This record gives sequence, C-alpha cells and structure tokens, in this order.
Amino acid sequence: MADLVVVLVLCFYGLNPRDQWQWEGIGYRTGFIAAAQLPLVVLLSGKRNIIGWLTGTSYERLNWLHRWVSRILFLTVTIHMGFWFVSWARYDYIKVKLTTDPITQRGFAAWCILLWIILSSLLPARKWNYEFFVVQHITTAAGFLAAVYLHLPEEVKVWIWLPIGLVIFDRLIRALATLFINISVFSRRTKRFGRLTPTATFRPLSGSVTRITIESPPISWTPGQHVFLTCHKLAPLQAHPFTIASIPDDRRMEFLVKSRSGGTERFLHHAEKSLSLPVSAGDLHQRHAQSVLVEGPYGRIRSLRQFDSVFLIAGSSGATYTVPLMRDIVSCWSKHAHNDQIARNCPAVPLQGAVTRYIRFIWVIRFRAQSDWFLSQLANVARDVRQLKAKGWLIEVDMSIYVTCDEALGRDRLVQGQQEIFEPSFDKPRIATSTQDRIQDTKKKNCDVYTSDSISSSFQSPANALGECGLGGTCCCRSTIENEKKVLESNSHRRCNCSPDTITLTEGGQLSTSFSKRGTDASSVSTRSVEENDIFGSSDIALLSGRPQPQQLLRDTLEQALGESAVVVCGPQGLVDEVRGNVVALSDERAVHKGTGAQGIYLHTESFGY
Repeated sequence: MADLVVVLVLCFYGLNPRDQWQWEGIGYRTGFIAAAQLPLVVLLSGKRNIIGWLTGTSYERLNWLHRWVSRILFLTVTIHMGFWFVSWARYDYIKVKLTTDPITQRGFAAWCILLWIILSSLLPARKWNYEFFVVQHITTAAGFLAAVYLHLPEEVKVWIWLPIGLVIFDRLIRALATLFINISVFSRRTKRFGRLTPTATFRPLSGSVTRITIESPPISWTPGQHVFLTCHKLAPLQAHPFTIASIPDDRRMEFLVKSRSGGTERFLHHAEKSLSLPVSAGDLHQRHAQSVLVEGPYGRIRSLRQFDSVFLIAGSSGATYTVPLMRDIVSCWSKHAHNDQIARNCPAVPLQGAVTRYIRFIWVIRFRAQSDWFLSQLANVARDVRQLKAKGWLIEVDMSIYVTCDEALGRDRLVQGQQEIFEPSFDKPRIATSTQDRIQDTKKKNCDVYTSDSISSSFQSPANALGECGLGGTCCCRSTIENEKKVLESNSHRRCNCSPDTITLTEGGQLSTSFSKRGTDASSVSTRSVEENDIFGSSDIALLSGRPQPQQLLRDTLEQALGESAVVVCGPQGLVDEVRGNVVALSDERAVHKGTGAQGIYLHTESFGY
C-alpha cells in the first residue's frame, strides 16, 4: 500500500489529470516512473539479495512483495499507455500510431507481455503446472525487458541495465556458491563415496512420498530451513525446494517429498524401481545412489527456544517442518542434561534450566500408515523426554496424531452445516506399478471395512463387518473432536479401521498392509511393529480418529503458559487460515498485552503452495 501511494504521488504530483493539455506530460512522467520500478521488481525476485540480507527476511517472504510490486508496475504502465491513448484519441490517431510508429508498437508489445506475466503468475496458473510457469515466466520476463529497452530513449536505458545486472549478479553468486558447496574439490566436509558431488538415496513411503537421504550433507542448517535439490539424471535442469526433515545432530540430510508431477513423480518412480531390485546395504550407494546438487539453505524462523510454550500443528507432509523444530528443542534439553559445556552452545537454554517448558505437537494425516514417516523420530522424542523427566526436569511434550481418512480430504475445505473446517489435500497412496491394483482394493467408498490377522488382508463388506466406528454408521474419522483431553480421559475414542494401519513395500516390491480389528488396541495387533506398539500403546502419543479442533487445543496451551508462546503451523492453506484466525481470536479473547497479564503469542505460518 505504501509503495502504491508513493508511486501514484510521484506520477501525478503537480499535474492535473483533468487538463487535456497535461495528458502527454502525465504520459511521459508515468513512463519514467514505471522504468524506475524495474530494479526493485527484479531485486525482490532474487534468491540472494541485499533487501533480504538487510531485513533478515528469506526470499520466499519477499516473493509476496515481488508479486505486488509487479502489479503496481503494471498499473503504472497502464496509466502511462492510457494517457497517451486518450491524448491521441482526440485526433483519432491511436490506430495510426500502432501501425506506423515503432516506439508505440514496442511499448504496446511490452504492455501485452507484462499483462501475460501478471495473469500467468496468479495462483491457479502456478498450481496448474509450476514447472511450465517457471520456464515461461523467465522467458517472458526477458522478452519484456527487451521490449522496454527498445521502447525507451537512450537517456533512461540505465533503468534496464540495472535489473539485468541484478539478475546476472544473483545467478552468478548462486552458481558459485552451489559449486563451492557441492564439488568435492572445493568442499571436503564429508566423504562422497568416490564421487565428485554429494549422493542421495531414494526410498518410497506410503502416501506417494519419497524419502531422499544425503548421508554426507555438504552444508549446515538450522531446523525449519529448506534447500533447492537438483538431480539432473532424474529431473534434468530442475531445482526443487524441499524442507529439510532432519536436524544437524542426525548427521544426514533427509527430505520427505510428496509426489505431484514432473520431477517429484520421477523421484518416486526411481525409488520404487530401486526398492524392487535386490541389493545389499553395502552396494546401495554404488548402484542406486544418485548424484545431487544442494543449494541453500534458505528460510528463517525466530528461535523457538526462547518461548515458554510452543504449539506446533501440521497437516500431512507439513510435519517435515514442525518435527525438526520440536526435535531441536528436545535435543537442546538433552545436551544440557548430559553435558553443560555442550549446553553453552545453545544460548537460549541457560544453565539454570530450559526456557521452553512445554511443547504441544499436533499432526493431521489421512492414513495411519503415514505416521511411519516420522515414527522413529517421535519415539526418540518420547524416550528423551521420559529420561529428562526422570531426572527432575519440569518439562512436558504432548503429541497427538489425528487420522482423517475420508474421501472429502481431496478438497482443501469441507463445509459441515455452518462451520467451515480445514481439510488437507492428499493424494491416494501410490506404490509401484506392479502393486497398483492391490492398492485400489485397499480403499473403497462408503468407508468399507477390512480385517487382517496376517500380512495378506481380506475384504469384508459392511454388512458382515463389526459395525462402523462412527455415529449413524459413518466413519469416525469424519467427526471433529471438540475436546481431546476429555475424549482421552474417558477412553471413549474409537480407532478408525477404514484405512490401513501400515502400508509398506517389501524388498520384493510386494504390498504389505495391516489393519486393526475394530475395538482392539493398537498394541494387540500382531502385524504392527514393536516400535509402533510401544509408542501408540502408551501415553506418549495420542492416536485419534477424527479432525482436530485447533482453537480448543491452542486455548489449552495458552492457558497453561507461564510466559510467551509460539504457534507454528505448516500445511494446507485451509489449516493455515484457520489457525491464523484462532490466534487472532484468542489474542483478543485473552486481551494479550492489555493489562490482563496474558503473555504474547508469536505466530509463524508455512503453507503448501507455489
């Protein structure tokens, strides 16, 4: 808004738009003002730019400003063209100028290109095919600069050379940094298994997800950051941004990549193919690891260790953002407990005790099998917290996983009555082609029920089943859990069995599924792993069937807080919007910083998008 006001003032200050004899003067001025905006537009689009460095803001936050400044540029160019057209229209001269004057033709061509750039940059176009959007966006932007260069007089062409120089500088810095980070000749941080660049392994997971692991990461990072990953053999000339799902203490870099189309789909195909081939662990890097390039890390978030209470909520693969944040805090607790010297490297944790006292972790998934993505990490968190509490640490970590497996999850939002509830957008599980038919059989409409006493599951029709787990013969995961604490204390929640507990691939590429019998506890199912039995059979993690009520969960967290709280949400846009609204409502309800003693709330949002 401030940029718009400044631009409009500069365009019209001292001029009267109603005076027809000043229309050409306004046309000249708006043209110069439009050209002067080009460096700012390009500067805000760069991954490494001085604005982000000075403000401490990552490029993805500045990209929002890039889009709006570009729209203001389009408005300025339209005003510039409009006043010239109005001036020429008095003499019926518009057609003559467009057909005979090269300067007018180049200027009109630049306006048309800019109009296309604005329209093709809208969210529906970016979601349709993001890789196509990137290619055409760069191409048309270059065409726009060329047309403007030919349109402008010599004395103002410096405004074209400035953005060109900024683009070259950004690309050069990124290329040099990428080479220095990844090429083993320059960087000897880690071993490369005899290769010039880092190598990564690919493994398929349930829910059309690929786990990409770099055993020897070439860079250091902090939780919550992401990198651009390039694998030219699988996805040539493509660099995809992926959140780092591990923490530096793991000594490896992991990504959980949701398969959509293009490069991410090729990653999944390669992972499925590699898993179906027999290979020993020792030959894994030699035969199936792929050379990759890593650029980054990017992204910034305020340190969560300085808050008394931390509320983390994620939808589906959004847990790749929230799980490392939680593990980072717990890891710092453990370092302090085991070694005071190491704890001094965590400045947010004084020797008297950890600043963060309470963590609330919520994860919303479509299938219970998706909990395998972070099962071992969550188990380690629960184990570390138990050990710390046994030593007298006054800390608490509450973790809940909500399973929402109905077909409505194909949309971002589902309206029930007058209440609009977020709905993550998930795809159906995707496994190897040879097992695709079996996957289609594992999910039917109307919440079909399955039972299994072995790895091979058999289907039962609803008429022969034990009865639906929800009210009115519906799936219990379609309901909203208004009060989680009350449900858990009364032990009245029912385990959903219309989706598989586990979906895995054996070494031979065969689909292995497991379903809990209705009314039985997870720990009693013989096909579940021992680790999963331990973590879900105890009170470490609450596994519920249904949708969460973020506002009530957030209210419970804020009411027990003894200091400032942090709220972090990552997931579908519907979830982000709902949590953002909940934070605003609870802040007003509690009269934060208005003399009531209620402490402040810090909100950080990350949404799925392009």
